[in-house]
Amino acid sequence: MTLRALRAEIAAVNDLLCASSVLVWDSRTMMPKGGAAARGHQIAALIEAARARLMGPATARALEGALREVESLPEDDAAVREVGAVRDALAFHARIPADLLRAKAELRAAANGAWIEARALSRFDLFEPYLTRTVALAREYAAAIGGGGHPYDALIGLYEPGETVASLETLFAALREGIRPLLERAAARPAPRLDVLRRSFPAERQRDFAAAIAARFGYDFDRGRLDFTVHPFEISFTRADVRLTLRRAETFDPPAIFGGFHEAGHGLYEQNVDEAYTRTALATDLVGFYAVGGTSFGAHESQSRLWENHVGRSPAFWARHFADLQAAFPDALGDIDADAFHAAITHVRPGAIRTDADELTYDLHIMLRVELEARLIAGEIEARDIPEAWNAAMRRDLGVAVASDAMGCLQDIHWSSGMIGSFCTYTIGNVMAAQLFVSAMGDPGVRDGLEAGDYAPLHHWLRERVWRHGRRFSRDELLVRATGRALDPAPYLAHLAARYGA
Repeated sequence: MTLRALRAEIAAVNDLLCASSVLVWDSRTMMPKGGAAARGHQIAALIEAARARLMGPATARALEGALREVESLPEDDAAVREVGAVRDALAFHARIPADLLRAKAELRAAANGAWIEARALSRFDLFEPYLTRTVALAREYAAAIGGGGHPYDALIGLYEPGETVASLETLFAALREGIRPLLERAAARPAPRLDVLRRSFPAERQRDFAAAIAARFGYDFDRGRLDFTVHPFEISFTRADVRLTLRRAETFDPPAIFGGFHEAGHGLYEQNVDEAYTRTALATDLVGFYAVGGTSFGAHESQSRLWENHVGRSPAFWARHFADLQAAFPDALGDIDADAFHAAITHVRPGAIRTDADELTYDLHIMLRVELEARLIAGEIEARDIPEAWNAAMRRDLGVAVASDAMGCLQDIHWSSGMIGSFCTYTIGNVMAAQLFVSAMGDPGVRDGLEAGDYAPLHHWLRERVWRHGRRFSRDELLVRATGRALDPAPYLAHLAARYGA
């Protein structure tokens, strides 16, 4: 009975967080510029209400009884994990001042509006005051969380529990060692035909193609939609309403459709969390206060990167679907075949934009951002130093001269959203995606299905081993159950070598 009472309290928290997410979605897709300040207050009020409900006496009483109710169950039982998540969340938020949580929520919408304007005008100075405030609040938040070690560790843990600056340095070193020789080989090859990518590919038709492929992957448009935005994202308001967005682009240099494949991977995860977990702690991030069912941001990114890269950039995919793309863009693609098109979209070209990066250079972008964030939180640099530090790091790591603030430090939405600590999850996702995909390909049904353009077997494999579990298992628990081992970069490096090393 007390477990039922606890679930009622958490369901109300989830409802408030979903309502906040609706406002976030609107602020990034349809809200007029003048609404930013008011929207910040609205979102903050909902976050504050969610915290008050979570930390209220009714939740505390129900938790006390629920802990007794599940104490004889196995450690990995869903109810045990559900109650444990609430217990851990209460302990976490007891350390975080309510006014700090409100200040972070209020700043997010205003900072996002300022970022959109600053990016459009390529003027970092317009965003700098907001980033200064964001970093200050992040430092306060890290101090409140505590835990010793590097102050950035606490922020990483919000998105990828268990990872630290030290563990990421070890992972990044292994990836650099494997990627650098592949980059050198790729640079020595003659470029394929790239002019075709600069032809006219109307944005609406790119969206339609991306939507058609997302549906083939299994994304349910009766419980979702696909809209244009400045920076693509997926957001869910329970598994019954999971929305995707797409960058508007008029060429294939780079194509927006891969962003559609990417966000569809996120959407598939959220739509396929066990229905029994809806509005519970197993489909709600009660620490970060996100209405999200994925067990970590890295696990979530693994699904987007798996469908975008392992499926959507594979030769088998384009052998099956290039004719569909030609039918959608006959004028642009009438004089090229599937092999030449695949060579163009997988060509390695170090560039300034992360979301446009090829697989070989993508993680170098992530490592750069993690390094800068760690220095920001440690106080080694301040917000005003970011353009110079960013541009220097781009020259050092990618050999790229940054042409403008919009092409450089203003390109990502994460800082305006207050998500300092989250960038590492993209590389975690790349590593995890390869590990899962190798295991999935050990199933003949999955392998044969992909060759035939049938995505149902892979969809089923991932649903059973990843998606349906929501937040019940940790990232490494999911990996061990699905692949037999915790996070391991070897399959990812093998994938990159197979695709780009020949």
